[in-house]
Amino acid sequence: MKNIIRICLVVILVYLLNATLYAQGHSVRLEKNRNIQAVGLIHKLNKTRDTLILHSDKKINYLYSVTKEGKAHEFDVYIDSTSFKFPLNKLKKGKHVIVAVQSPKRIVFVVRILKEIPILELEPKSLISKEPILKEPVKVVSTQSTNHRSNNYPLK
Repeated sequence: MKNIIRICLVVILVYLLNATLYAQGHSVRLEKNRNIQAVGLIHKLNKTRDTLILHSDKKINYLYSVTKEGKAHEFDVYIDSTSFKFPLNKLKKGKHVIVAVQSPKRIVFVVRILKEIPILELEPKSLISKEPILKEPVKVVSTQSTNHRSNNYPLK
């Protein structure tokens, strides 16, 4: 009888542990470029795993995705900076081959979107008003100078 209780407790514990690990599963996986020539480009995900962070000591010119069909890129971003943050909620679920251009190099890596990433709103909807804030044009009021001299005397 004691063995049955122990077995049931172990099964329940394993089930709860598995459910907890599945709930904390990542929605994005980054497969970095391990080439020795790509060491200059740091490519990583932020802590919440919803933004791709690129950083380099040299200028990053472009960032674009490559499609299987060879058609137009899913995204094509002109960067011209040494660091860049790309929000991954713009990408669809699936595998994305991304190319970072540092002339004359092209550094290729893969981002896999396992689950859709929700788009976070910066402002709550209750703060957004549909009415215009300014209804009438502002009238400019001129004021006299704060000099202690009277306006009758010319300035020297």
